[in-house]
Parts: sequence; structure tokens; C-alpha cells
Amino acid sequence: MLIRPAVETDFDQWLPLWRGYQTFYRVDIPPETTQLTWARMMDEREPMHCAVAESDGRLVGLAHYIFHRSCWTPGDYVYLQDLYALPEYRGQGVGRALIEHVYRAADDANAARVHWLTHESNAQAMRLYDQVAEKSGFVQYRKVLG
Repeated sequence: MLIRPAVETDFDQWLPLWRGYQTFYRVDIPPETTQLTWARMMDEREPMHCAVAESDGRLVGLAHYIFHRSCWTPGDYVYLQDLYALPEYRGQGVGRALIEHVYRAADDANAARVHWLTHESNAQAMRLYDQVAEKSGFVQYRKVLG
């Protein structure tokens, strides 16, 4: 398995992964937003990035991550916004390898922290997360705008 940054020509294989992620979380992101997200991740001036897991020439996982400033540290934080592996590849190290890729990217950029959220019902993912990070103890609050 190869973990690498996504490139423009990955779009056609990335899109079914992105849709699978949305299905898992029961959301439907408009195609225009998907196109904008991909364009941002392909623009090296943007703080948004995409890493993919490739096995035998097939994309089997993705990680989307965003660098952002923090009031608490000189170094940026990195928000691991989306992490997904095809169901038949779960439990085979895809998620861990993608997280480690994000950790390396954050470390290379002198970031201070990598953080992410998951739904409380995502027990399989939390078993992995408990091995590679620590729970912050914070509860998320949000208000959807627009």
C-alpha cells in the first residue's frame, strides 16, 4: 500500500471514496462544493490537502486535512477533517497509515497539533484513534449558518 498526496488525475478514483464517506455519515454534499473542495486541495496556495491510500493501482482510502492558525501556539494546528477507507480495506492499516502521513506532514511544517472529530457511534474508528492519539475531553458545539 502506498500513501501519497493526491494529484489531479486521481479525481475519478477519489470521487467514489468521497461519496462513500458521505454515505457513511449520511450527508449529501452538493457537486459544486465537491468540485470546489477538490480544486482547493489541488491548489498549493491553499491550506487544504488530500492524501490517498493506493493498493495495486486502486485508491482505497483518503484523508483530507487543513492547516490553521492557533491562538495557543506559534505553530499551526492541523485538522484531519475526513478519513475514509473502503469497507473491504478496514482493519488492514489504511486508516493508521493515512493518519501517520498527516502526522508527518504536520511535523514537517512544524505544526503543534493534529486533531479531529468522529461521531460517537463510530466504534471501529475509535478503537484505532485510541491507539494513535488521546481524547481531548472537549465536547463540540456548533451552529450551522446559511
